[in-house]
Amino acid sequence: MKLNKVLLALPLSLALLVPTAALADSHGGTTPTSESAMDMSTATPAAELRIALDTTLTEHAFLAVEAMRKGVDGAEDFDQAAGALLANADDLSAAVGSVYGDEGAAQFDEIWKSHIGYFVDYVTATAEDNQEGKDQALAELEKYKVEQSKFFDTATGGLLPAAAVQEGLDMHVDQLIMAFDAYVAGDFEKAYSLERESIQHMSMFAESLSVAITTQFPDKFDNTSADTPAIDLRATLNTTFTEHAGLAVMAMQDGADGAESFDQAAGALLANADDLSAAVGSVYGEEAGMQFEETWKSHIGYFVDYVTATGEGNKEGQEQARAELDQYIVDQAAFLDAATEGRVPAAALEEGLTAHVGQLLASFDSYVAGDYDAAYSSLREAYAHMQMPAAGLSAAIVDQFPDQFNATEMPSEMPKTGMGGMSDTGSFPLMWVLAGLMLAALTTAVAVRTRKQ
Repeated sequence: MKLNKVLLALPLSLALLVPTAALADSHGGTTPTSESAMDMSTATPAAELRIALDTTLTEHAFLAVEAMRKGVDGAEDFDQAAGALLANADDLSAAVGSVYGDEGAAQFDEIWKSHIGYFVDYVTATAEDNQEGKDQALAELEKYKVEQSKFFDTATGGLLPAAAVQEGLDMHVDQLIMAFDAYVAGDFEKAYSLERESIQHMSMFAESLSVAITTQFPDKFDNTSADTPAIDLRATLNTTFTEHAGLAVMAMQDGADGAESFDQAAGALLANADDLSAAVGSVYGEEAGMQFEETWKSHIGYFVDYVTATGEGNKEGQEQARAELDQYIVDQAAFLDAATEGRVPAAALEEGLTAHVGQLLASFDSYVAGDYDAAYSSLREAYAHMQMPAAGLSAAIVDQFPDQFNATEMPSEMPKTGMGGMSDTGSFPLMWVLAGLMLAALTTAVAVRTRKQ
């Protein structure tokens, strides 16, 4: 069984995901061969497994919440939202099968998709104000947790104990149900907070699962670890970048619809703006922080202008917004090129940012036109695409600040993410500072002003 099967089962192949090697080579880097060099690498076989799982599992949480909202609202695009969620499940089942075989994939697929169905039952019962139906769906989800936990325990040979997996699944189910209930109750701030927590939690499970698999099959992953400081950084960036793409599309949809939850959807995207500016300043100096803040906050308005112009049928306004975004791409790329001392070249940044902006606008335009198949296809493409900046940028950061990612010099107890709770980030603050910086710097966020269209 070949390692690449795990990765090819997911939405994009590695050839499209990782410009890491090119970035390293352009600065004198070489393919890591020693054990210490592998510890510093962000592109080991184990790293690719972890990132592939991180992308698919976090996308599941995101799509599950959004599909549940579409369902209770009776939205025209519910079928496509649910279809995207099931397509994500197919990707995950294929990945499981590439490790544990066709029989394992079939067993996982049946169990995993059953819990999606129970969520649908809960949504339907909620829409019908059927408390008995809601209770029945919750009871079925309890049975699912037990069955899914046993699967992972058996598949990993006990490396993921059933008790620990079930604890994590308790949190996963609770987060999704609570996010949905808060949305139905009109508590949109709580709903978006829980959605973001659910995405982060699935990133934690991706780490646990990748560590279990690479421990179980060390030869298939060149005896590399899925849990090093360098890979932790890449995974952190991957989770944040991909989450951004998903939330940005949904905020734009809310803007087009004039949804009551628009302010909170926009708030989920805007929450990090001031923190990101402070992070830039803490790494590259106060002047750079101020420059970043000005550039970052200016582009927010350009997306607002595009959404507003679209609602008004104003073609000239749309073209003007696109022109402003084009200039923003140039400015942001130049900033990051200088900040990373050329490790992430402006030309490459501009190409990636242009693709990202195009994907988000394409999803939005398709949504407005009622072409929901295309809208959700572009959404998933945008979500997967954000693996690229996470890969390239994490490699550049590790190269620029090697002392911060040398596993042999790190504390003996690094923060670990478990199945049941958040990691202790306090003992390693720089990674989170850099993660915050890189979210802002390379992502062309489609954030919208906190006002309803």
